[in-house]
Amino acid sequence: MGKPPTKVGFREYAIYQIYPKSFRDTTGSGIGDLRGVIEKIPYIASLGIDMIWFNPFFVSPQRDGGYDVADYYNIDPAIGTMDDFDELVRALADNGIGVMLDMVLNHTSTEHEWFQKALAGDKKYQDFYIIRPPALGSGRPYPRRPARRAADGGLPTNWESKFGGPAWAPFGDTGNYYLHLYDPTQADLNWRNPEVRDEMVKIVNFWRAKGIHGFRFDVINVIGKAAELKSSAPGEDPRYMYTDGPDVNAYLQQLNAESFGQDPDSVTVGEMSSTSIQNCVEYSNPDNHELDMVFSFHHLKVDYLNGQKWSNVRFNPIDLKRTLNEWALGMQEGNGWNALFLNNHDQPRSVNRFGDPTTYRVESATMLATMIHMLRGTPYIYMGEEIGMTDPEYHSIDDYVDVEARNAYNALIDQGVDAAEAFAIVHSKARDNSRTPMQWDDSPNAGFTTGTPWLRPTNQEHINVAAEEQGGKILAYYKKLIRLRKQHLAISIGEYQPYQLDHPQVYAFTRTHEDEKLLVIINLSDKEIACDIPEDFATGEVLIANYPNPTVADTIQLHPYEALTLKKEVVA
Repeated sequence: MGKPPTKVGFREYAIYQIYPKSFRDTTGSGIGDLRGVIEKIPYIASLGIDMIWFNPFFVSPQRDGGYDVADYYNIDPAIGTMDDFDELVRALADNGIGVMLDMVLNHTSTEHEWFQKALAGDKKYQDFYIIRPPALGSGRPYPRRPARRAADGGLPTNWESKFGGPAWAPFGDTGNYYLHLYDPTQADLNWRNPEVRDEMVKIVNFWRAKGIHGFRFDVINVIGKAAELKSSAPGEDPRYMYTDGPDVNAYLQQLNAESFGQDPDSVTVGEMSSTSIQNCVEYSNPDNHELDMVFSFHHLKVDYLNGQKWSNVRFNPIDLKRTLNEWALGMQEGNGWNALFLNNHDQPRSVNRFGDPTTYRVESATMLATMIHMLRGTPYIYMGEEIGMTDPEYHSIDDYVDVEARNAYNALIDQGVDAAEAFAIVHSKARDNSRTPMQWDDSPNAGFTTGTPWLRPTNQEHINVAAEEQGGKILAYYKKLIRLRKQHLAISIGEYQPYQLDHPQVYAFTRTHEDEKLLVIINLSDKEIACDIPEDFATGEVLIANYPNPTVADTIQLHPYEALTLKKEVVA
């Protein structure tokens, strides 16, 4: 082996994501809490992960699962106390695990003190938000209902909310509107105001002072809105009027310089909405002093029919692997860095989406894990992914809590879609699919709570941590992948190159660092597939495989959802 670099840092990390509301409830309230995380630290530590990304647990009315923050400096009482948080941070540190907090800095809850002061007429705080008069020439007062559209342009722009409907709502009784790219209770902040940027720095520094060096920035590439907001032209996607604006880089550089960039061990990731490779290179290239890595979502849109999320179609393996390959090569060429994932709190479970949750659940889960952990970037593991959790077996929209899912269902019904089909569409994409409680055992509430869970689990009888720990295959496989990442620099920092990119079902690629080269072979289908491999790998060592005793030859016969990684030494 060649001499490794002195510091690999976050590139070597495996990061675990916890949605606190659904992890473990210790009070019987039906809502997960920080003490539940403390209770499960031995399990978390057993995974071998380096850091936990926590979804927001700040004070919030919970209109959008905590992403509507009313107070950035305090813990929501339903989740715990600041003493609980401090104890959690210490206990994780004792186990060598860092903490990554979710910073929601594009918008606040309308219950936030700033917005309430703005509503009361405080000019300073009105400039904290994006407030505009009705469009010129509307000819009549602003519409009283946010969902109403004036034919002559009553709303300031034609922008759509990510959750459906217009992105503007009446600002009190002033006749003006405030911008909300998400729920109407989430008012977008005006980052053009330097006082707002100073407040954002203060928030990050408050948590840094409490020993936090990991930060995930929610939808951070939409903070750079222009001074003059314009409607999109007919047929043009309005998202591009406010996404990846020219000021985002400067705002991130300021935030970096005045807060987390002062910590040599900081780890930062930005969630990027409707972005591009070039922009993500700029955000994550270390020379730019912005962020360490980025979440992008193009690979999770390969099962969108005509680009529409609320559709129910099966993905094409060619589309998935070509998208992953494009981002891997593009980010590598520009010295950017990907945050790798298939699961998170906003996505349906990947086993349902890209595998087979019934006949080949174990094989699907381990195959998808291999693909993500072997690509170039830092892998994120969403709670329950490591035991192969699947989408809940719901049968009614009433089972869902999430505002986005309910809005989508109602919109589909309004469009004339049959109720059964509308539910099937929502069930295939709903964010709540991943928010069901962590399944610790096979008891009625999955060991999550002694009370009534806020969201109902459905298949814990055969998918749970206890069963995996007693002899399951998925959990042990994840632990091995995490160990391998720390043992092989070809995985953590090696060069990526695709192999046989045109194969209709197989995604294969190499990872190379100095004298070590790996070949990763992934069967993305439920069919037995033949795959030719390079002659020099036919005698290679099997580093990890999700089927027992794989036969390695010039042509490998792959089982359904089979994945294996071969290793060879590079001869100089």
